[in-house]
Amino acid sequence: MLNLKFRKLIGAVIWLASASSVLAETTVSMNMTIESGVGQSVGTLLISETPYGLLFTPNLHGLTAGAHGLHVHQNPSCEKNGMAAGGHFDPQNSGSHLGPYNDKGHFGDLPIVTVNADGTATTPVLAPRIRHITEINNLAIMIHNGGDTYSDVPNKLGGGGARMVCGVIQ
Repeated sequence: MLNLKFRKLIGAVIWLASASSVLAETTVSMNMTIESGVGQSVGTLLISETPYGLLFTPNLHGLTAGAHGLHVHQNPSCEKNGMAAGGHFDPQNSGSHLGPYNDKGHFGDLPIVTVNADGTATTPVLAPRIRHITEINNLAIMIHNGGDTYSDVPNKLGGGGARMVCGVIQ
């Protein structure tokens, strides 16, 4: 009898330990930007908490091949061709676009998403400065048409181009 109680106790401890190590995640529906409403679906973006920051895992299709800027924007809207999302998420009012690894820039800068020749993107990117999904809940996440220089020179906001794909983080 004692052996059974001990095994149940050990099982409960292991279950509690594993449950507490499960980190949060959320899936964001990603759509092409259009003037009003929600554009065509191009897949999802899984956001997972890791001990090293947020991991963004795209499962996207139908996009233009190449490097594309990825940013968190300050408003939870994708209306007006993505412009309703506002500027890049900058809770410290740094006013600087310095990339995902520089502590002096805004938090909206994320690593570049690479779209394959077949129009798919599945390679995860890590944003080490953002630790918890709750920090970016109720904000928009945007994929821009073109790369990102992580600088405001020669073009503001990394020269990423038009807002192409958008989703709201919930």
